[in-house]
Amino acid sequence: MFDARHFNPCALVPVYNHHQRLVETIANIRKFNLAIVMVDDGSDETCKNVMHEIAANDPQVILVTHASNNGKGAAIKTGLHAAHERGFSHALQIDADGQHNSLDIPQFLEIAKANPNTLIAGKPDYDDSVPKGRLYGRYLTHVWVWINTLSLKIEDSMCGFRVYPLERSCDLIAAEAMGDRMDFDTEFMVRWHWRHWPVLQLSTRVIYPKHGVSHFLAWRDNKLISWMHTRLFFGMLWRLPRLLANKFRAEAV
Repeated sequence: MFDARHFNPCALVPVYNHHQRLVETIANIRKFNLAIVMVDDGSDETCKNVMHEIAANDPQVILVTHASNNGKGAAIKTGLHAAHERGFSHALQIDADGQHNSLDIPQFLEIAKANPNTLIAGKPDYDDSVPKGRLYGRYLTHVWVWINTLSLKIEDSMCGFRVYPLERSCDLIAAEAMGDRMDFDTEFMVRWHWRHWPVLQLSTRVIYPKHGVSHFLAWRDNKLISWMHTRLFFGMLWRLPRLLANKFRAEAV
């Protein structure tokens, strides 16, 4: 059983050419006295220089690097393992581009401390800056997640603002093959749910900053996400008797 006295969180920031907002993002996280694992996922020289300068000036910022761009999911996996190896108990993932509301960090961590074996995940509250295509596309993923979990409990599986319990998360990543790019966030949550581990979702403001940098490549990433949903669907069919039994058991309580 997890002992709350050992709650020792850090922040996890995957970075790929986000130098425009990175200094501000890191400064906003450090206001809450959190150590940061910053993962360079094969960024260009301009962004690398910014990251090295940040890490050189703050011993609480740990820089981990990929030699080439492997994808956001791969960067998150690397960061989770790096945080776990350094003795942290939880990692708060937040994007480097300024989309997420850093003022919600204390709330996310407070709830994570009270529910240490639970995945705490953001449920986006968008303003008018969100591209309509991205917004409507999310609903298709929501429906597939509800099908693949036989549940409506996961309200949003794509938000990259969440708190991972590190021991469970690293065990799950080691046991299950998961995507390395934009497909990771959703696949991780579905496979977490399949293990009957709890999820709590918190509303959080998400913006798309003016002149922000997006690395979502429509053809490539939609293809990967489609293949992920296919894998998960057949995984759900294989688990169907157990999922139905647990569903009926939960409804009977």
